[in-house]
Amino acid sequence: MTDTTTSRPRRRLRRAGAAAAALLALAVGACSGPSQDTRPGNTDVATGGTLFATADEATAAFGADVAPGVFPRTITHAAGTTRLEKKPQRIAVLDSGELDDVIALGLTPVVMANPNNTPPSYLAEKTAGTATAGDTNNLNLEAIAAARPDLILGSKLRADQLYDRLSAIAPTVFSIRPGFPWKENFLLVGAATGEEDAAVRILNDYQHRADEVRSEVAAAPPTISMVRFMPGRIRLYGNLSFIGVILSDVGLPRPQTQNFDELATEISAERIDQADGDRIFYSSYGPPEQTAQPAVLDSAPWKGLSAVRADHVRPVDDEVWFLGLGPVGAGKVLDDLQRLLG
Repeated sequence: MTDTTTSRPRRRLRRAGAAAAALLALAVGACSGPSQDTRPGNTDVATGGTLFATADEATAAFGADVAPGVFPRTITHAAGTTRLEKKPQRIAVLDSGELDDVIALGLTPVVMANPNNTPPSYLAEKTAGTATAGDTNNLNLEAIAAARPDLILGSKLRADQLYDRLSAIAPTVFSIRPGFPWKENFLLVGAATGEEDAAVRILNDYQHRADEVRSEVAAAPPTISMVRFMPGRIRLYGNLSFIGVILSDVGLPRPQTQNFDELATEISAERIDQADGDRIFYSSYGPPEQTAQPAVLDSAPWKGLSAVRADHVRPVDDEVWFLGLGPVGAGKVLDDLQRLLG
């Protein structure tokens, strides 16, 4: 993959090294040791925050103090340490990433919070009987307590200020943030549930699948532009995002306007020319008519993009590509990429 950003290869090497170290440790024994709504969370770990760019490396150092599957155990995590006397049976999840993680491990949470209080549709069948605890950014603590969880999984980004109250309900384990450190977050969930070996196996299976897709596009990988229409904003997604990590794993380069180590940048409809690439994939967060998507897709600047003129533009599922945040969603993105690039 061609890369013209001098800091990016070094960061990727650090990320790969940290993840590999975590995988090795889990395989052989104990594991060592611009704006958004973060009202109950921690802005230092939000995009643009002081701890954002190193969230993957820091998360890779978290885990259990005993061998895989052994209880009792103490989990080191983003909010400190948590003692688990036995394997959790009733798990509460506070965001779609944690939801995807536990479903990937074959577990069903007893209560969940999700963006807009709705689980991603690709996980709906697996969560048909799961109680809800409000929106990710407006948690219903009473509903969480009523579900009698014995483990709560969340993140500092979403719920840092609620950690003490959540811990009073049940042992609570926090990642730093959802999104680009999704693999390290999954390993942390594996440690908290005693499913370390399964987590390693699932991530290895994901990488094998990513390598298969990479081999199919290796001869001439196109640059991939990711455009997301949201109420009041249009985003182009960078390398430090869930989808950015997957594209990197598959060896798909980014246009220069998206080849940066951040979550995303926001553009106006008038600057939609910055969204061009060999291929453009776009989605809307919520109903398209509540975003600028219909107007932009009907505009002359959009129709003038080289990818649009070449008919290399396709819509994608926002709930999978941007809200999945775990290995189940990542696997579905790989399926889509293989189909869309084939």
